[in-house]
Amino acid sequence: MNNKEKKGIFALKFNKICEMNRSHIFGYLLGLLIFVIGIPALMWLVSGRPWPYVPDSVVLRIVSLILAVCGLALSIYSIVYMRIVGKGNPFDAYGHEVAPRTKHLMTSGPYRLCRNPMLVGIYIYDAGVLVWLWSVMPLLIVLAEVILLTLQVRSEEKRLAQDFGQEYLDYKKRVGRYY
Repeated sequence: MNNKEKKGIFALKFNKICEMNRSHIFGYLLGLLIFVIGIPALMWLVSGRPWPYVPDSVVLRIVSLILAVCGLALSIYSIVYMRIVGKGNPFDAYGHEVAPRTKHLMTSGPYRLCRNPMLVGIYIYDAGVLVWLWSVMPLLIVLAEVILLTLQVRSEEKRLAQDFGQEYLDYKKRVGRYY
């Protein structure tokens, strides 16, 4: 195979990857805007802290950064794993398909430990933001988020039972929702 043929094959594969990602990009951007930027911004607003705010305590800074980075890493890993193995997107809002749904039930990788590792990652990230802000009011935002997302998860569980039947019901018995 000559260089021209190799470049042509690479271009076809790259274009295929770009096409697949375009169909999912809305869900990814929406998740980024809501969970990584929007909710932490709202937490900061209700905290009453000045902008920019950096805790005086080095311990708070270190703990909050470790939590935030680990939480984002778990969420991103779960999203990428779902995209590659499940051939779909995680963002499904109260029964409304925001981006193409997964085609395969996710039971391996991070999904072997809990059914919603993306959300667990977001909750860990939120815990990092809470530690950084060290204020009670942002906790109310996180509690509201947990309640709304648990309602969303329950809705999604019904859809998964319809889509995957007994396979999902068996998985649900074996693996906890969040831990």
